[in-house]
Amino acid sequence: MTTTNQNTIAILGGGNMGVALAKGLVKSGKYQTNQITITRRNLRALQDLTEQGFQVTDNNSLAVREAKIAVIAVLPQQLDGLLDTIRDEVKTEDHLLISVVSGVSVIDITNRLGKQVQVVRAMPNTAIAIQESMTCLASINASKENLALVKDMFDTVGETIEIHEELMTSATALCACGIAFFLRSIRAASQGGTEIGFHAAEALHMAAQTAKGAAALLLATGNHPEGEIDKVTSPKGCTIAGLNEMEHAGFSSAMIKGIRLSAQKAGDLYPKSN
Repeated sequence: MTTTNQNTIAILGGGNMGVALAKGLVKSGKYQTNQITITRRNLRALQDLTEQGFQVTDNNSLAVREAKIAVIAVLPQQLDGLLDTIRDEVKTEDHLLISVVSGVSVIDITNRLGKQVQVVRAMPNTAIAIQESMTCLASINASKENLALVKDMFDTVGETIEIHEELMTSATALCACGIAFFLRSIRAASQGGTEIGFHAAEALHMAAQTAKGAAALLLATGNHPEGEIDKVTSPKGCTIAGLNEMEHAGFSSAMIKGIRLSAQKAGDLYPKSN
């Protein structure tokens, strides 16, 4: 597949999400490694990316200067320092900023920079590395063209949905943190499988494929989960017995409470300065 986009991208923060995004964009075929620069303080951690052809540097200012799109992928508590570092290089008319930083609004970023640069908030999850992310997008100042550009970027690595900015912390809990919640449920199912007789690796594979099938079933049919559940719950059967036991232990309630708490926490991660 040939590259179809000539934009240069700086990913500021070569942690798990930044690296996953870089790899996903290249895997999509729309970007080449030499179009993407990844920054990190410890360059040794990016050695394998250098060997794959990515540009790597510990100089955030230089990366922004040479890019059209800057993806901010640092921890919330690191954001202000990063923005102070790149302020002089950010050109209001030339740059597009994409922030994947939890709990940070567009206004937080433009106020810190002191520039009305266009900012799109994006909340992907780590399945971006295999082009299966659920990414939520929001902006209050980006043009339709730039929103479309960001959507095209993230469409290459999964599915996207545009939402109101005030829902971005909720999106963090449901989609980004949600990866961990579903992984934990798969892990629990595999442990149950081991307890009833399967080898651990075998049980994990069976649980993961079953979870994948359940999700694919809903996405393909558009059916409500309860409709599909009803198809496998016969009177006095083993499925309803297991479901009821889980509900008595608070399965659904625990998931709901966990998502609510994660959303609350996501909104408090960025230490707003005066």
